[in-house]
Amino acid sequence: MQITDKYTFHGELSVPGDKSISHRSIMFGAISKGLTEVSNFLQGADCLSTISCFQKLGISIENDASRVLIHGKGLHGLTQSLGVLDVGNSGTTTRLISGILAGQPFESMLDGDSSIRKRPMKRIFTPLSEMGAKFQCFSADGFPDCLQKTDLGCAPFRISGGHLHGIHYLSPVASAQVKSAVLLAGLYADGKTSVTEPVLSRNHTELMLSGFGADIRSDGTTSSIEPEPQLLGQNIHVPGDISSAAYFIALGLISPHTEIKINNVGINPTRDGILKAALAMGGNVTLLNERTVSGEPVADILVKSSTLHGTDISGEIIPTLIDEIPILAVMAAFAEGTTTIRDAGELRVKESDRIAVITENLKAMGATITPAEDGMTIEGGPQLHGARIQTHADHRIAMAFTVAGLNALGETTLDDETCVAISYPSFYEDILSLTT
Repeated sequence: MQITDKYTFHGELSVPGDKSISHRSIMFGAISKGLTEVSNFLQGADCLSTISCFQKLGISIENDASRVLIHGKGLHGLTQSLGVLDVGNSGTTTRLISGILAGQPFESMLDGDSSIRKRPMKRIFTPLSEMGAKFQCFSADGFPDCLQKTDLGCAPFRISGGHLHGIHYLSPVASAQVKSAVLLAGLYADGKTSVTEPVLSRNHTELMLSGFGADIRSDGTTSSIEPEPQLLGQNIHVPGDISSAAYFIALGLISPHTEIKINNVGINPTRDGILKAALAMGGNVTLLNERTVSGEPVADILVKSSTLHGTDISGEIIPTLIDEIPILAVMAAFAEGTTTIRDAGELRVKESDRIAVITENLKAMGATITPAEDGMTIEGGPQLHGARIQTHADHRIAMAFTVAGLNALGETTLDDETCVAISYPSFYEDILSLTT
């Protein structure tokens, strides 16, 4: 795909439904009794992988353009899949479904694409094994692989579940996926299960499970759940994904003579770090029509062209914007002064090594950037120029550098724009709808 800097942008749009909430609506609906109806579900590849996995586990799910219907069978209604559960590119599917499968009285095999086979799963193997589940990793050609298990613990892997014990797990990382896997396993344990994180991660699991009827409580950075609740089907409207809105927030701020309104965006305080970072950089960002939808805070976001300046992004804000760091790095390259991003080592184990990939691509566009093990330092100011962007099949890299290309001199080429379908299938159509 070729991108040029010939546009300004005006108008409004609604971004697709939140990916994290869409995943959870399928999973929690499947283990609840009765019908769960989901509107504004994200029809991206990752969330479709979650639907496919639960269909293989015996759950009837109807999916059309306007809604998803999940015919839940209750906490113990899943049945063993006859084949491998294919999680595609989705780390959320892999880790959260593992928590549910850890409590089932049968074995399950999970596998995904080449990216998933490189992503660390030992972070969920450790607590779920402590609870009583058993894991075995396999090589790509199907043979048991003990080296993988003792190293990172990667897919493909087998889970043998059932007979779980409640634990209090002190997570070494602030990860909503780890926390959620343990809490979901706790639904099947013999006593209370708790997770304490070093910093609070996104809390969609706690909010949504409570709405389904779980006895789940939070105190600071500790979340606890009681076993064997009566979960009942719900009606869920998924708010727009703030991670998807982030590209249009950045586009509105760094593009000249631009004003964009993004409607119906989730602004959960465990996810709103991009808004705080944009304001800290001097961005003209206004929240309109704030409200609560299906238990989640929602607002319309108005952004206008701004002169941004550098800032420091580190500490407790990092878990609230970890997926937005690629586009934040682009914003920093167009800002005046120095931006430092620290405490973001998690970027090394995403769909790509995002620290390395951001560095590679911003340097190709003429930016001054210095990588670190847990982040990067970006010197803003110089006008970026077009370049050939290596996306590494990472959807967030592709979208971030599309925004960069739209504001760089000359032509920018992406080696793979199709990967945006993982989280935002209509991304390029939505950009075109704003061009003037």
